[in-house]
Amino acid sequence: MNYIGELAALATALAFAINSGLFAAAGRRVGAGVVNRVRLIFAALFVTLSHWIFLGKPFPWDAEPERWLWLGLSGLVGFVLGDAFLFQAFVWVGARVSMLMMSLAPVIAALTAWIFLGESLTFWQMMGIVLTTSGVAWVLWEGNDSQVAQGKNYVKGILFGLGGAIGQALGVVLAKNGMQPINDMGESFSPLSGNFIRLITAVTIMWAYTIFKGEGKNTFQQLAGEGRALGSIAGGAFVGPFLGVSLSLFALQYTSVGIASTFMALSPVFLLPIGYFWFKERFGWGAVAGTLLAVAGVALLILA
Repeated sequence: MNYIGELAALATALAFAINSGLFAAAGRRVGAGVVNRVRLIFAALFVTLSHWIFLGKPFPWDAEPERWLWLGLSGLVGFVLGDAFLFQAFVWVGARVSMLMMSLAPVIAALTAWIFLGESLTFWQMMGIVLTTSGVAWVLWEGNDSQVAQGKNYVKGILFGLGGAIGQALGVVLAKNGMQPINDMGESFSPLSGNFIRLITAVTIMWAYTIFKGEGKNTFQQLAGEGRALGSIAGGAFVGPFLGVSLSLFALQYTSVGIASTFMALSPVFLLPIGYFWFKERFGWGAVAGTLLAVAGVALLILA
């Protein structure tokens, strides 16, 4: 039996776990703001290149203004605002706990769609929400005695991680409006073009604000002599927005959305050994169990 779609989805989860680790390492050296600004440049270059290679054009010329509006808003909320919170959480509480907080994004997205878009929630989806939030709470409670939890910015890091999850969730809800079928025949708009619009909008707004604040020169000055941080940012941008998104699109072509999404939600599990061996984090079996419970809740929410 061919499991190429499932393997691609699993590789996506691993790519995003590595991506978050690289950004966390860079953020501790040059600051979260610098990482967020510079990685958007790299990500936009990689996505433009992939758009040109796979779709034969560097720009989605045929996208309607309304599609640009919704996907642009999605890029602003997700990549600019949401990731600003997430990257600061990386610095304060590390990649593992931050990405675990991001596992709440499907929960927040489901609740938002239920409230504002009138989408229904089944009993099992509600159970998935309960499992996910319980798993996250378990990990946070278990980590009370850890060195990270004893830091002065631990609570702020958790709140910023939650802010990142809210940004991602609202970005998904906005993107859903922007990814509506092209015509009455149900012809779909390319996800790669959708990601391109989100990223180009995000990098334009981010750097317009950076230049307006007079922080453009300072951003590159902070990277001077920080070759390791710059390499981590470039590597994270390649592994995440370019390789990770490409693998996710490939996975969706060869397996169902529910199965692919479930495998792609495994990033917090991969971050357990990454956090242990790379960042020297120490945590008990309760943190492992809570992480698995949260991921199981996400799977139930997606598949139900």
